[in-house]
Amino acid sequence: MDVCAGFCVVAAAASIFTMLLRFKEGRGAGYWTAALGGLGATLCFIVPSADCVGVLLSCSFILIFICVTERRVEMLLAPSRAVLITGCDSGFGLALAERLSEMGVRVFAGVLDVNGAGAQQLRERGSENLQVLQLDVTNGPQIETAHHYIRTQVSDTGLWGLVNNAGILHCPVDAELHSIAAYRRFMDTNFLAAVKMCQVFLPLLRRSRGRIVNVSSMAGDVPMPMFAAYGASKAALSIFSKVMRLELSVWGVEVALIQPAGFRTNIFGNSSDAARYRDEVLTALSSDAREDYGEAYISSLPCRLSKMSQQSAEDLSPVVDDMCHALLSVHPKPVYTPGRMGWLLPFLHHCCPTAVFDGVITILMKHSDCEPAGLRRS
Repeated sequence: MDVCAGFCVVAAAASIFTMLLRFKEGRGAGYWTAALGGLGATLCFIVPSADCVGVLLSCSFILIFICVTERRVEMLLAPSRAVLITGCDSGFGLALAERLSEMGVRVFAGVLDVNGAGAQQLRERGSENLQVLQLDVTNGPQIETAHHYIRTQVSDTGLWGLVNNAGILHCPVDAELHSIAAYRRFMDTNFLAAVKMCQVFLPLLRRSRGRIVNVSSMAGDVPMPMFAAYGASKAALSIFSKVMRLELSVWGVEVALIQPAGFRTNIFGNSSDAARYRDEVLTALSSDAREDYGEAYISSLPCRLSKMSQQSAEDLSPVVDDMCHALLSVHPKPVYTPGRMGWLLPFLHHCCPTAVFDGVITILMKHSDCEPAGLRRS
């Protein structure tokens, strides 16, 4: 066996070992398509060329077997469970609250505005399983009030699930242009609020040996231009979730991380929200940065948000399906990556040369031809 063939044997063995580990983690079909394709191509260098087709077909049959067995999900009984969800005014939280209540789960739906449209929509369902609670996750007294109420409701059975879904995005902005106040606001809402919720509700979760589901983002795993503040807050939530998964396993509490790709929810806000944030950026900007970037470039930023929203998937069911699996499956996955590019971009980021990934992400995230004034002058 020559050096090249020996290298291929080692690569194939490493691929098999990695896939076995990933199988234990419960990776999805997208991962297996790439992994088995790479394994099949590697093996084709080892075996005679006449057997290449057989190798690829064998890998294909393995992939089909994995996809079929993935669908056999053993679920827990729903009616005996109580779940608290934050951020139920719209988007994932609203859809999950409706889905779980239909399944018979007792849902405490936390909303930022108890008189808002989302809260009203939930109340109109008239479900005995669903209660709407005023819950601003950055407001300590409101968290304590919700905790006291839920504790009296669940008594000795405890709280089965906590879904930290509430979050903010605002408008995509260059990292340099965000004010420090904006960075603090992102960290407070997207990260520290989830930490506080876990600390307050964990005694109830330990009582039931229940679940924590934290909603992060692909931007928390993959560096994405214009998403420095949002991505940093979600990255903090991601590593916090993974550490908590390790620490809480001895208590029988499972922790899952939902890491969606682009979906069209109200986290994108509207044009007036984006314009208000643009004005905030302009107000806090230094004179040098204002000159280098130019008001025309900064004024174009809200348009990027609109284009991103239009390109995002409208169907939220992949995320809601994964949330339900994380809450009610006998064997929840540690990380879920629903949505287009949900597995591909993290795969490219972790496995490709930096220059290749940088080129791909720069092209994908380019939503405007408007450049900073300083670049146009040069």
